Amino acid sequence: MSIFIIFKLLGSLALLMFGMKSMSDALQKMAGPQLRHVLGTMTTNRFTGMLVGVFVTAAVQSSTATTLMTVSFVNAGVLTLLQAISVIMGANIGTTVTAWIMSLVGTFSITDFVYPAFFVGIVLIYMKKRRIIGDFLFGVSFLFMGLGTLKETGFVLVDNPEANAIISSFFSNFSEPTFFNSMLFLLIGTILTLCVQSSAAIMAVTMMFCATGVLQLNQGFMLVMGENVGTTITANIVAMGANTQARRAAFAHMSVNILGVVWVLLAMNWFLKLVYGITAYDPAHPDLNKVSVVLATFHSAFNICNILLLIWFVPYIERFVCYVIKPKNDDNEEFRLHFITSGIMKTPELSVLEAHKEIRAFASRIQHMFGMVRELLGTKDAAAFAKLYARIEKYEGISDNMELEIAKYLDHVGDAHLSDETKAKIRAMLREISELESIGDSCYNMARTISRKTQNKIDHFTPELYARLHQMMELTDNALTTMNELMGGRKESFDVNRSLNIENEINNFRRQLKFQNINDVNNHEYTYAVGTIYMDLINECEKLGDYVVNVVEARMGTRFREA
Repeated sequence: MSIFIIFKLLGSLALLMFGMKSMSDALQKMAGPQLRHVLGTMTTNRFTGMLVGVFVTAAVQSSTATTLMTVSFVNAGVLTLLQAISVIMGANIGTTVTAWIMSLVGTFSITDFVYPAFFVGIVLIYMKKRRIIGDFLFGVSFLFMGLGTLKETGFVLVDNPEANAIISSFFSNFSEPTFFNSMLFLLIGTILTLCVQSSAAIMAVTMMFCATGVLQLNQGFMLVMGENVGTTITANIVAMGANTQARRAAFAHMSVNILGVVWVLLAMNWFLKLVYGITAYDPAHPDLNKVSVVLATFHSAFNICNILLLIWFVPYIERFVCYVIKPKNDDNEEFRLHFITSGIMKTPELSVLEAHKEIRAFASRIQHMFGMVRELLGTKDAAAFAKLYARIEKYEGISDNMELEIAKYLDHVGDAHLSDETKAKIRAMLREISELESIGDSCYNMARTISRKTQNKIDHFTPELYARLHQMMELTDNALTTMNELMGGRKESFDVNRSLNIENEINNFRRQLKFQNINDVNNHEYTYAVGTIYMDLINECEKLGDYVVNVVEARMGTRFREA
């Protein structure tokens, strides 16, 4: 019988967590673009940023979701570290709404509402246009069903003599409000939240045990503070693969909550008087019917007071986390993916934004690679030539890997339920990275041609040939610059004719040079071998220009040339 109760307890906890996740995911899908707009534009100062964090977290019912979104925005360069800290502070306040929902579950019967919500939800799910609303209703229903079952199972567990004896014996050993016992329950709350990855679930368990009288309120208070620390570890784990600013944002979240725990522990007696005064609770005469409300009040008071205190020190918190989290001194860091990681992916809209940031960095690196090719053409020293050629070769391998990694990420995003607009963006991005990789191949082909020229000791390029090559490469570099301006700005303000005009210049110049080369070889201005190497470089520049226009077409979503 006891084993059945334990499994029912775990099952109801799983139902609660699944409901929270389903509800949060559905809300994020419904409000994805709006959330991105709000977080990106309404965080002009620390106070508005805090309010945004409060309302967004209250809406999605998950501080972890808000924190991960915020860290992702920092990772993608949408938010500064200063803005992110204020949003995360607000998320701590917004998450207290969940605790109040849990505390009020026992005041009314939720079964009458759950099953009709399930019915309406399944109908909406089969209506494709209302699928997300149906997912939300299912999440809410599972959440309340899990809470109700958890509370009922808790009372059954306490009524079971064998289970009650074991649980009561354990908690009674640490019932005295000593420093050791307080730290123990603080640690237990942190570890449980880290393991379960949901502070709401552990909060529900804490309320359940306190409401049944098995767990004392002072122990429950420590568990609540431990949950506030444990929930920050999730974002730090996810941010480990992100860039420096994202890791700093996650660490700032942990620092804020740990500072809150420290000062509340020092002022615990005063703080508890405040909570008891608000709830009209007399600890000398415990009332089990009110302990859930007391815990919810403690949770709210802890987070609100902590944020109201620390909001004035946001710039100093920023300095502290920047001092602790140093940039990686890895020579290869510039070549890794900066904006997208496997761990950070919450909404399709955010994922597409991060992918675009990564593609923009990819395009910038490709132009840097072309700059190295131009430098290689004029390098005479053998050692310097070999070193530069090795760098270009390395960049070519990196461009291949970047294409594969970004494509894999976009495929993963494509597995979600997407709007037609988002699907079109993903198709365009896949074409962009394919064309950018082709530009990288062209750069490498030019480097190989220059290397072949050096190895075969074909050093008889005339000054005129060098001048024409540099002129063609200058046109090609202009095309890459224009492409990068488009990738870094808004396509609505981009003049496509700039790219098309440069491509026409490249094509016309290439035709001119082709005929000029034939005449020069016939006139014995240089050898046929020199002319072949020379025209290989010219032709590769022309191909590169075509790839640039393909990127522009993919970004603009329009085809400008005949197939």
